[in-house]
Amino acid sequence: MASPTSRRTVLTAALAVVAGAGAANAVPAYAAPSAARRTAAPQRPAGAVPGGAERASRPVDNAFWASYSGWRAGTSKGTRAVSGPRPALVIGTPAGRTDYTDPHTRKTTTWEYATWTSPTHRSTVPATELIASWNARTPAGTWLQVELRGRYSDGTDTPWYVMGRWTSGDGDGDIRRTSVDDQSDGRSSVWTDTLAVDDAASGLRVTSYRLRLTLYRTPGSGLTPTVHRIGAMASDIPDRFTVPESVPGLAHELTVPRYSQEIHIGQYPQYDNGGEAWCSPTSSQMIIEYWGRRPTAAELAWVDPGYADPQVCHAARFTYDHQYGGCGNWPFNAAYAATYRDLSAAVTRLVSLTEVETLVAAGIPVITSQSFLKEELTGAGYGTAGHLMTVIGFTAAGDVIANDPASPDNPAVRRVYRRREWENIWLRTKRYNSSGKVASGTGGIAYVYWPASPGAAQRRALRAVGLL
Repeated sequence: MASPTSRRTVLTAALAVVAGAGAANAVPAYAAPSAARRTAAPQRPAGAVPGGAERASRPVDNAFWASYSGWRAGTSKGTRAVSGPRPALVIGTPAGRTDYTDPHTRKTTTWEYATWTSPTHRSTVPATELIASWNARTPAGTWLQVELRGRYSDGTDTPWYVMGRWTSGDGDGDIRRTSVDDQSDGRSSVWTDTLAVDDAASGLRVTSYRLRLTLYRTPGSGLTPTVHRIGAMASDIPDRFTVPESVPGLAHELTVPRYSQEIHIGQYPQYDNGGEAWCSPTSSQMIIEYWGRRPTAAELAWVDPGYADPQVCHAARFTYDHQYGGCGNWPFNAAYAATYRDLSAAVTRLVSLTEVETLVAAGIPVITSQSFLKEELTGAGYGTAGHLMTVIGFTAAGDVIANDPASPDNPAVRRVYRRREWENIWLRTKRYNSSGKVASGTGGIAYVYWPASPGAAQRRALRAVGLL
């Protein structure tokens, strides 16, 4: 069964209070860009992929930097843009050295670093929430930090918020990947992976933002993180208990591996209590393998050979957020998927099941996040405050075919859920919990993973939902 509590339960309670905590201490590696570099960019920021910029009425805006010209459009301090079939950002000549005390190991280590700051992106959607995501390779002894600074609708700026400290490994020479708590300026706050305006009813919005990447490595090693893509999703989803009903499209079903999180209950409890809470990495692993990638035998050698589907244990370990204490950090799941050869990944919001149908029809399954009472989703057999599933198709009647990891075994993972019920529990922003109190919904959150060189139909689908 899906875990009865989730990080979104904590977020719901927290958003009811205007946070007063000070912003977390960032790694003191650099000075902020000068005021001369803070001027607003054009509607389409130089070099960025302005996902969805043509559809100003859509309440979701995506912007990503992934091209050689995009990396060159940013402000660099020690980084270097690399051209080629898959352009990237790497450390060139380090800008300096800094110490970082890992809050999870208490170990202080000196690192070389370099920084890159994006041009300002003026969102088509004055936003109440922003979520960053990135695709990178981080060899042992390297890591990266992603920050976001927004501009409010009143012309003032947020602090530089840390949206994640990421490395794909967890060896002795690595930091522990982590979100950062207690970041707020009294008007907006970061909740694990989401920057949210504290009081959306006030009318305050984030109208533009910049992203800052800091790349770290062991001094003198010559190694570097390689970042292929970075961006953010900005949204302003209206508060609602119910959503408009979409019209079913064509029936289509993808053949996606089926993995149950439930068969892993009790395994590796240091990673969020074992399989009971592994819906996110289990869903990610299904899609990674759908695209023909998976960990090698050597990479899985640490898993008890008596455990089935060791790659699910692997996904849980390497998506684990040591601050949140779980595997459900949305950008960390996308970043994990993108560590596999030639995969791209992003966290976004989709606005209807029609958009999911567009992706599925192009051969791209979609991971979605939803919360519901047992009686709100016929056939599920459980209720949850937050759960990830993989949408793999639609029936002739338009009902959702989902690989639901909260199933007793792998054969039972494929489920068919009623379209109207499923669409509502996924897209709404408000709901009633099991105590009858108003709680939040995820408002259409989705992870999308696709090949770095998608085919023509896939490109059209990704472009239609603002990801290219």
